[in-house]
Amino acid sequence: MAFQKALKGTILVGGGALASVLGLSQFAHYRRKQVSLAYVEAAECLSEPVNREPPSREAQLLTLQNTAEFDILVIGGGATGCGCALDAVTRGLKTALVERDDFSSGTSSRSTKLIHGGVRYLQKAIMKLDIEQYRMVKEALHERANLLEIAPHLSAPLPIMLPVYKWWQLPYYWVGIKLYDLVAGSNCLKSSYVLSKSRALEHFPMLQKDKLVGAIVYYDGQHNDARMNLAIALTAARYGAATANYMEVVSLLKKTDPHTGQERVSGARCKDVLTGQEFDVRAKCVINATGPFTDTVRKMDDKNAAAICQPSAGVHIVMPGYYSPESMGLLDPATSDGRVIFFLPWQKMTIAGTTDTPTDITHHPIPSEEDINFILNEVRNYLSCDVEVRRGDVLAAWSGIRPLVTDPKSADTQSISRNHVVDISESGLITIAGGKWTTYRSMAEDTINAAIKTHNLKAGPSRTVGLYLQGGKDWSPTLYIRLVQDYGLESEVAQHLAATYGDKAFEVAKMASVTGKRWPIVGVRLVSEFPYIEAEVKYGIKEYACTAVDMISRRTRLAFLNVQAAEEALPRIVELMGRELNWDDYKKEEELETARKFLYYEMGYKSRSEQLTDRSEISLLPSDIDRYKKRFHKFDADQKGFITIVDVQRVLESINVQMDENTLHEILNEVDLNKNGQVELNEFLQVGTSHSVYG
Repeated sequence: MAFQKALKGTILVGGGALASVLGLSQFAHYRRKQVSLAYVEAAECLSEPVNREPPSREAQLLTLQNTAEFDILVIGGGATGCGCALDAVTRGLKTALVERDDFSSGTSSRSTKLIHGGVRYLQKAIMKLDIEQYRMVKEALHERANLLEIAPHLSAPLPIMLPVYKWWQLPYYWVGIKLYDLVAGSNCLKSSYVLSKSRALEHFPMLQKDKLVGAIVYYDGQHNDARMNLAIALTAARYGAATANYMEVVSLLKKTDPHTGQERVSGARCKDVLTGQEFDVRAKCVINATGPFTDTVRKMDDKNAAAICQPSAGVHIVMPGYYSPESMGLLDPATSDGRVIFFLPWQKMTIAGTTDTPTDITHHPIPSEEDINFILNEVRNYLSCDVEVRRGDVLAAWSGIRPLVTDPKSADTQSISRNHVVDISESGLITIAGGKWTTYRSMAEDTINAAIKTHNLKAGPSRTVGLYLQGGKDWSPTLYIRLVQDYGLESEVAQHLAATYGDKAFEVAKMASVTGKRWPIVGVRLVSEFPYIEAEVKYGIKEYACTAVDMISRRTRLAFLNVQAAEEALPRIVELMGRELNWDDYKKEEELETARKFLYYEMGYKSRSEQLTDRSEISLLPSDIDRYKKRFHKFDADQKGFITIVDVQRVLESINVQMDENTLHEILNEVDLNKNGQVELNEFLQVGTSHSVYG
């Protein structure tokens, strides 16, 4: 009962979410209990980081350029690549890492945001007596506990409800979930439990009531994936790894082994994407940790190498927070086509996903309207008919490419490995592929173990279990209160900073601008409805942000939460970044255009306009279309590709026409056919087809 009552308390964000659920004293006890992890003494005996703060990108580039030879060069700045760099550097190996885009720009920032063992994998392991999948679940549950411990500000346990609509399913699912707890052993976050129908609806009031029998609640972890990835990269940099984003590997370097006469990979030719400068980075061992692009690097090594990556696209959508409780997720274990859908609270919004469909490999995956509608239909099946699930409520959508792999050493090369694969080529290139976000650390440990053995490197055992990531060491559930009291920040902003930067939140607060108001004293927001402040832009540059896209998608998460809010914040973000990075007007315009394309194609805008195009019948003369286009562009002065209420108000003010805001909202709502809060060109033209109101 105490737990159920606590659910009604104030919800903190990030790591603070659990504090509000369990109560601060219980939360502190939980954290102390979780410290009992294997090998934690290895992390404790590790010396302090060599750098108090991560070196600048310029300093890192000089290190890459001027170091005669590294022990390890990692290609890829996702979770696994950064994990490899951290594992290597904390063993005392001279380590470098290069990433062609930004840290976590690919699959690692586009996950379901869960840290989990995989309930469905355990089910398959039991049903098929698959020992490999069982071991993967066991390993993932251990890694889940470790990740919750080393980055408490970015992660927290999350209760997830599995609603049951048939009596016979209740004992079936209960046994499965209890086995999940059992496999977790001492790493079990909290014991699962059964809820009656009435109690289930009390926790999840928007749930479909008809035929509901009850529910089972179990616990997994949740995190801020891009920020977690960045924390791993920053921690590696602080321990001495030379890490650089926007460094593309053009080719692999090779030299002949004097003992065997065989060619061996000895480094990489790298190109600074931002300046075009090229130079060689030499290393005794090169690690390929490029996720979906695994085969691209493998073919640099050997053009005849067989492809091992079988990419699969996973689409997620973000909806308003009122679609789910603030502290309870939902699992749909059997969708209409047999897939699994999660419906989770995240950053005060609601995430729904994911799909699992074969796809082509691309740097810019686009969520399809078909996948978005599939997720919406599945959500409708589980929510009460009182809740209207609207397409226009999709605030953002993205597609992540999951790099499923086949083991090249396996007799059955067509069989997809659910676990990770470490492959060593004849020339010594080490490839780490497959696996999942949760197990990044153990994947990195296995990879560095293979590197040490293959290349005769001198290093001890892995020291990353129990090793705090950047911001985690001195974080506490009450840290945000000090931010409010010491700096005069809004409580919501302070909670956000504590949950994003951990004990580094004070550095961001010191940079915060004075608001000019009585309260809050400091902390000017980028957009009014989100707690992101301008100081985060300046601090984000210290965290290696180089572009506006870096800032809206991975330093802040605006693009993943609400694309329209991200678009509104862009001009100010570009202005602030331009001031810090000395951008001229041309560069600022270029950044704005690139970021808007990113939002349009990769974060859900494109699918909206395609949906409208497919359903619209436009029967206008070419001359009429040109006329309407000119009028549309008069409203859309910023060339965003759509019109908002702000655009209409601006035009009306310019011609001295007064109209109250409610009337304006009603008019725009009629024109906004797909109900996404903005009017695209096709909507404008379709209304012109049906009515002559603009002519």
